[in-house]
Amino acid sequence: MSSSGGSPSKKGTTSVDMQIFATNGNTIVDESYDPHLHRNRPHPTTNFETLVHLLKGSLGTGILAMPQAFYNAGYISGVVNTILIGILCTYCLHVLVQAQYALCKRHRVPILTYPISMKIALEEGPECLRRFAPYAVVIVDGFMIVYQLGICCVYIVFVATNIKQLVDYYWLELDVKIHCLILLVPLIGINMIRNLKVLAPFSTLANLITFVGIGLILAYILDDVPPISERQPVAELGKFPLFFGTTLFALEAVGVIIALENNMATPKSFGGSCGVLNVGMIVIVFLYAGMGFLGYLKYGAESAGSITLNLPQEEIMSQSIRVLFAIAIFISYGLQCYVPVDIIWNVYLVEKYRDSNNKLVYEMLVRIVVVITTFLLAVAIPRLGLFISLFGAFCLSALGIAFPAIMEICVLWPDKLGPGKIT
Repeated sequence: MSSSGGSPSKKGTTSVDMQIFATNGNTIVDESYDPHLHRNRPHPTTNFETLVHLLKGSLGTGILAMPQAFYNAGYISGVVNTILIGILCTYCLHVLVQAQYALCKRHRVPILTYPISMKIALEEGPECLRRFAPYAVVIVDGFMIVYQLGICCVYIVFVATNIKQLVDYYWLELDVKIHCLILLVPLIGINMIRNLKVLAPFSTLANLITFVGIGLILAYILDDVPPISERQPVAELGKFPLFFGTTLFALEAVGVIIALENNMATPKSFGGSCGVLNVGMIVIVFLYAGMGFLGYLKYGAESAGSITLNLPQEEIMSQSIRVLFAIAIFISYGLQCYVPVDIIWNVYLVEKYRDSNNKLVYEMLVRIVVVITTFLLAVAIPRLGLFISLFGAFCLSALGIAFPAIMEICVLWPDKLGPGKIT
């Protein structure tokens, strides 16, 4: 069975152990086949390790932007809608994981990637959607690339802006674009690392720094908090899209979720009411709602695109927080940039240059071009809050909400839909 190209072959099945349960063509399903039992992972993760990775993968620049998100929503609206968006994201992730499992079971393959799953689902779904199947892989890959490049842009702006505050205080004032330019060579350098194992120890350090930094920020926030009467419970409706985009960017981690579920030793423990996904998302929503509420309560309308920018410039502790987060996010840039490079090179270009003597050179050029692209975008739009909202609303509403819903409709088509053809 192949997991690439069109639908996997169904040759070799017999009527003894096969059961037809779909009428959208000649789809045949072996009810006894369990994809989870056929996954061959050299280093599978335990439930606890998966939960830790889920928490670490979701605690980045997004949580630092939540106070400004609450400014755009109000403290009551912010808390309620953060919970609602968290429920929506969690539900859609469950839908995506279950739809992929159903496709794997139907086609007797252990794992299918997100783009290939979308392609196969569209091929077997309603007639009106089948015309889009040939473009599914490119569309999903395109959104994934744009989303990951967007994260990289946010990281560049974040590091440059935090460094700028320190340089402005101790040396001289420079435009944030100059700081982005200074970062260009180090960013190219870290993106030249092709083996993630080399980055693993630095990633662990970055995660530790992030948790320490969040603790130090809370110490600032909880010191001399203004009365809640000075803040808006509900903000203007016109600002809500900014809140939605930022919160979706912060909470949704569709690429990480799929990778974690695929690498679990007991993937059945990922779903369920008390599964890894639900437990992790409850903790994440609580942390994000808490940071947004407390940060907005402390800084109000002055809440910046990153709460680190609200900290006092002259205090050593606040300067240390900026340095810590700048280092952590700089290291994380290499990990985030790995995804678009991997898709662009391994999916679309590697076959073209497989027999070339300059294959490594071409791969390095791809890596450099990707970094330069993120740099140019960061320089063009150096406003951190707008960047986060834009990529959250544009990419994650498709990858994390719309595509899983479409995939589920196609997987359940035509006789597994609910009353009135509702899933």
